[in-house]
Amino acid sequence: MKEQLRKYATLLAKKGLNVQKGQEVWIQADLDQPEFVTMAAEACYEAGASSVTVEWSHQPLSRLHAQRRSLETMSKVTSWEEEKMRYQTREKPCRLHILSSDPDGMKGVDQEKLMKASVARYPVVKPYQEALANHQQWCIAAVPGKAWAKKLFPDLSEAEAEEKMWDAILYASRADGEDPCKAWDEHNASLAERCKALNDLHLTALCYRSANGTDLKVGLMDESLFCGGGEQSLEGVFFNPNIPSEEIFTTPKAGEAEGVVVSTKPLSYRGELIEDFSLRFEGGKVVEVKAKKGEELLRQMVSTDEGACKLGECALIAYDSPIGNMNLLFYNTLFDENASCHLALGRGYNDCVRDYGKYTQEELRALGVNDSMIHVDFMIGSADLSVVGVRKDGTKVTLFENGNWAL
Repeated sequence: MKEQLRKYATLLAKKGLNVQKGQEVWIQADLDQPEFVTMAAEACYEAGASSVTVEWSHQPLSRLHAQRRSLETMSKVTSWEEEKMRYQTREKPCRLHILSSDPDGMKGVDQEKLMKASVARYPVVKPYQEALANHQQWCIAAVPGKAWAKKLFPDLSEAEAEEKMWDAILYASRADGEDPCKAWDEHNASLAERCKALNDLHLTALCYRSANGTDLKVGLMDESLFCGGGEQSLEGVFFNPNIPSEEIFTTPKAGEAEGVVVSTKPLSYRGELIEDFSLRFEGGKVVEVKAKKGEELLRQMVSTDEGACKLGECALIAYDSPIGNMNLLFYNTLFDENASCHLALGRGYNDCVRDYGKYTQEELRALGVNDSMIHVDFMIGSADLSVVGVRKDGTKVTLFENGNWAL
């Protein structure tokens, strides 16, 4: 297992981040798997990193801070935090995010307080985020956490659940074979072919239908591009921001969405689960939410800011996908979003616009790229989902039938 984990660490360094010689790397991780984090740091050094900085976090501490700090304290961006963001903007270090926390570990915390604090901090944080957008290599991956593993495999002991989850993560990440890096080269090539086929259609809208009640039409920009797998920074470095990833995605046109969409998997948002929910859109905005569990949290999410109630992503993934066929609910968007088609509320992706580098942020917003402090994916794929693309001349092309690719 250690040898396979080293291959996984190398995959994250070389294909996830694609660390360039002399670059700094920052790793953000919980305390669950320090041995693997050390492997990842070593792999980054072997790839050419000049330095690797690890920022540790611990969900019980995050929970304690949320409970004991005042809203005023939580809302403040300290001078040292801003100096750190200023440094990142200048140096553009690679960022590796290693997930492992309990998907429901913040249940019972005052979520409205967390939202208000985030909204208060955002005007200070946003300029730094925008300055880094598309200039920085980053990757999100995962390792087992004890509470997370037990949620997936409740009938096993902690050690058995952790081992079982390692197997699931490595399989889903295409990191369980002899040469994970080669496997990702082949996977990226396959996704690129699919993107080209979609982009050659010059679609103006996507129409979703399912027997569960989903009946939604989403408009696309004339300049929209379908992307998938790896992407290229404005500095010309190719990297894979998500490992695993099975999606082909695009940025829809903000303000053009009509109808109802029904979720097909739970959503873990701010460490709390939202389950069995639906959204109704009018004029591109969410005007009604329903949920059997977490409805108030869902309502808070879509009202975070002006753009939180609009769509920022449309992603296409076959229901018959490697992760989907595992029949395992991860309770984590990184995996569950790659098991079926999904949408995202909030911020859109600049690099899903043709020649995006020539536009300013304001021009991208004018084209239709949604602006928001959130970007939250939720799953809508089902065994009977159909997706039809509408071309400029009004003709329609069936993209998905019975949950899988028809194109």
